[in-house]
Amino acid sequence: MNESHAHNRWRIAFRGFVIWLMLIAAEIFHGVFRTIALMPLIGEFRSNQLGVFSGSLIILLIASITIRWIGARRSNELLMIGLLWLVLTVAFEVLFGRFAMGLTWERIASDYNLFKGGLMPLGLLTLFFSPMIAAKVRSSIDRHKVR
Repeated sequence: MNESHAHNRWRIAFRGFVIWLMLIAAEIFHGVFRTIALMPLIGEFRSNQLGVFSGSLIILLIASITIRWIGARRSNELLMIGLLWLVLTVAFEVLFGRFAMGLTWERIASDYNLFKGGLMPLGLLTLFFSPMIAAKVRSSIDRHKVR
């Protein structure tokens, strides 16, 4: 790998990290809103389930708006950004849940258990593929603008 290519990968990764900070801030706001507005109506578990879908839409929207700036063009670069976002998000969720919110390991794990209704793995799949999806969406939009 030449120096220019390595520099480009670091630039893409750094920009991906910056956008992840934006994503996590949006998800925190989303979680606070759900806790205040939705949880009293339908309970924590259902609120968390719905939050996976609305959170996925937020992630896809932010990714679609920012994907050009990140600069990832090739599939491997887009997947690298998705993996970065996935690893950072799981680390944040687990560490924040355990040490800031004082949740038990069992409570944290319950969000990831599809067999018991935890839908977090679906949200994480969306997160992982969101740079790829966003690049395709932006490409489609750009093609339609040209016509």
